[in-house]
Amino acid sequence: MAMSAGPAEDDSPMSDINTTPLVDVMLVLLIIFLITVPVVIQTVPVTLPKVVFEPTTTKPENVALSVRAGSKGECEVYWGQTKVGAQELLDRAVVKLKREIDRQGGPTAPGLELPEAHIRGDVNTPYRCIGGAIYTMQRAGFARVGFISEPPAGFVTQRF
Repeated sequence: MAMSAGPAEDDSPMSDINTTPLVDVMLVLLIIFLITVPVVIQTVPVTLPKVVFEPTTTKPENVALSVRAGSKGECEVYWGQTKVGAQELLDRAVVKLKREIDRQGGPTAPGLELPEAHIRGDVNTPYRCIGGAIYTMQRAGFARVGFISEPPAGFVTQRF
């Protein structure tokens, strides 16, 4: 700060801006953000999977399900092109799995390859419908349940 002693030669008002309050406020904000940002952004360290688009190899023994929401909000599940209810889905899945295991020589056959369930879910389907189909297929004994999706336009296939 400047201080003058004696009469000023020109009596014009001082037009310099006092920046001290501005600097004080900015320093306080800087300290607040330096303290709060690490507290807000606390995450558990995890390694996320790399996204790789692999074309699905469809085998005849695999089960193709389509799931969508009906006009009244109810869940519609289709086994191939046939609409099935929850109990019928479970019954069909158990029969399909038993037939496939018997065809390969029984449950103790070496190199037993179980079929997979592939689910195509409509984008507007509530998760409870898709989750119900997953649960039913796992309950029937299907160990591998996957989703069929479309990659975004311009997606480049990369292998890591």
